[in-house]
This record gives sequence, structure tokens and C-alpha cells, in this order.
Amino acid sequence: MKTEELTSSLLERFLRFVQVWTTSDSISADSGNQPSTQRQFDLAHLLESELKSFGLEDVQITPHCYVYGRLPASTSCENLEPFCLLAHIDTVEEVSGENVNPQIHKNYDGKDILLKSGDILSAQNDQSLALSAKNHETIITSDGTTLLGADDKAGLAEIMTALEYLSKNPELPHGEIEVCFSPDEETGHGMDNVPLNLIKSKYAYTVDGGHIGELETECFNAFKSEVTFTGVSVHTGTARGKLVNAISMASNFVTNLPRQESPETTSGYEGFYAPMSIEGSIESAKVLLFLRDFDMENMEKRKALVESLASATALSFGGKAEVIHSQQYLNMKDGFKNRPDVIEKLVASYKKAGVEPAFTPIRGGTDGSRLTEMGIPCPNIFTGGHNYHSRTEWASLEQMMKAVEILINLCQNRK
Repeated sequence: MKTEELTSSLLERFLRFVQVWTTSDSISADSGNQPSTQRQFDLAHLLESELKSFGLEDVQITPHCYVYGRLPASTSCENLEPFCLLAHIDTVEEVSGENVNPQIHKNYDGKDILLKSGDILSAQNDQSLALSAKNHETIITSDGTTLLGADDKAGLAEIMTALEYLSKNPELPHGEIEVCFSPDEETGHGMDNVPLNLIKSKYAYTVDGGHIGELETECFNAFKSEVTFTGVSVHTGTARGKLVNAISMASNFVTNLPRQESPETTSGYEGFYAPMSIEGSIESAKVLLFLRDFDMENMEKRKALVESLASATALSFGGKAEVIHSQQYLNMKDGFKNRPDVIEKLVASYKKAGVEPAFTPIRGGTDGSRLTEMGIPCPNIFTGGHNYHSRTEWASLEQMMKAVEILINLCQNRK
């Protein structure tokens, strides 16, 4: 396949993928349902069909909506160690992913892009977009009424395009390549039922990053804290000295969290407290809180602060408080200590494509974070997507193509 043909195939595939509605549901996922939404099977079946058309073997969809397949090693490469490529099927629920209407902006020159929603993409306020304008890249957005879905359909399209290229060029040497596409990554449950019985690889790579050059080998330690306040319900007309309002306790608790340590006031390696929801009544109210920190010792301090603040709040109101902490994922940094070659191979593939690796911490987590915990080291590769989880999400076709090139290089790395 020529470069133009490969680029055209990538674009067509990406546009097709983003128009499939795959929004996940965190409440359903937290209740133990996987996939959390049956619509994720729609894209899973599409991926299954394409993988079979490329000649992959053992292609299947598990009952939990994981798509698996493997590209056999080429002749004389059977002894090379296999690895797995991963991306996720679902999109985030905070912004609609239904009826996505992608817009293509060729040879982007830096002018404001006005979306149907009234939102504006401005190169003056977005350094990454300004760089794309400088290079006159092809920019893809939604029409602004939905998100685009580059997270992570760009990753899906890039892996599929690389596999298509290898299948159509059998003379290119490569070891066995496994692929696993997962549901419910956005709910934090992407690896709950990963088919480890199928995956033979001892290392893997997720394609779920952002700007070109990003190579991620560390992420947050992540915990979820559920803080439940119990009050006393009394008729409001005779409430003096008797009523204890759980809603007021929950509100006070959230207000007293460290304002300077919230998602909107931190960056880089700074951790935070993130209130995600608050609900309830006078008698009982619950706060869902996300705790994030790169350092586990600091995480323990965050958990302790939540407990002490909840206790002090309940005491001051005359009510009760209960705190339950749940681990979501851990920093994957330590998972590479015994397999530095996993990163070295990826760095070599970046440089062969003319892309300088930028080691940036993930202010979040990926399926690779969980997989690394399970003993399969899994760094994260950029996709060329930006402004994830928003109506102003956009992707650069040229950056997406560089990700494809890196994947092809990685597959052909014989060291």
C-alpha cells in the first residue's frame, strides 16, 4: 500500500468507527455488568469482521465484549517473542457519543473553527492546534453537538490500519502480533474480564494517548472514596435542635476539600481530590470522590485527610460519616523495572518514524495501567487525538499516520 492509500484507508476507517455509538455506563459497570452497554457489541462485531478479512487467526468476541485475534509470525520470525496491541471500544459518558457527525478540515491554516454547538476551536488558545496549523495538517472534529470519539477510536483505527498494511505486504518480516480491544475502559473496568487465557504475550502496548510524540510509562495511583453521611430527618417545622441534615454535611465536606488540589488547579505530577458526584436526602447523602497521586505515600495521606475531614464534618453537625476507599489502578512505572526492553523497542520505533519520544506522565489511567499490574508491562502510545472527553475534541490525520508508522516499525522490530 502506498502512503496515500494507507492514509485514505486510515481516514475512512476512523470516520466509520466514530459514527458507531459505543458510550459506556459507569453505574452499570460498577454494578458488575460488562459490557456496561450492549451497543459496544456493534463496533466489536465490525472489528471482528475486519480482523478476519486481514487473515488474523483465532478471531473472536468474548461474552464480555473483548475482541481478540492474532496475526501469525511471518516465515523465519516464529521464534520472536509475541506482543499484544490494545485499544478500547467505548467512549466516555459525560458528553454524548450518539450520532457523531465528523467534520474534516483539510490544510488547516489556524483560523477559528466554529462548531454547531457554538464552541470555538482556536489555535490562539490551543498550542497543539497551533502546531497543527503551522504544518497545515488535516484536522477532524465533530460538529460540536457530540464528542468526536478519537478516545479511543483513533487508537482502534491506527492498529487496524497497521494490521491491514502487514497483511497486504506479507514479505515484511514480523513476529506474532496479538490484538485485544476492550469495552468499558472509560468506566475503569476495561480489564475486569480481559481474556488472559487467550493472550500469550508477556508484554503489550496500548494506543490511547494524545499529542504526537507522547510515550507514557507512568500514571496516577487511583483510588475511589465513597463518603456517606447519615443525618436525622425531622419535620422542618419542628426541626430546631433535632434535625441533622446529611445534604448539608456532604456539601460542607466538599467545600472544605483543598481547593488548590483539585483537577482544575493542578498539572504535571501534582495530585488532586476530585468530587465526581453528590446525591442523597436529609437522612443520607453520599459523595463520590476520586483521589489521584503519583506517589503512594502521598496517596495514603490523601486517604487519611478524607477520613479526618469526613469525621470532623459529621462531628460538627451531630451526624455520622462512613468512608470506603477502593483501589482503581496503580502507577505502572514499577512494572517496567524488569523489562526495560519493552520501552527501548518502542523508543527505537518512534525514532525510526522521525518522532522524538516525549515521556509525559498520564494524568489518568489506561487499560495498560491495569494490565501492567497483572504482570504484563504495557506502555502507552499517542494517537494524535486532543481535547478528549469534550465537544471540542479533535484529531490530526498526520499525527494518526505517524502512530500507524510507529506500529508498523514496532511489529518489524526483530531485536
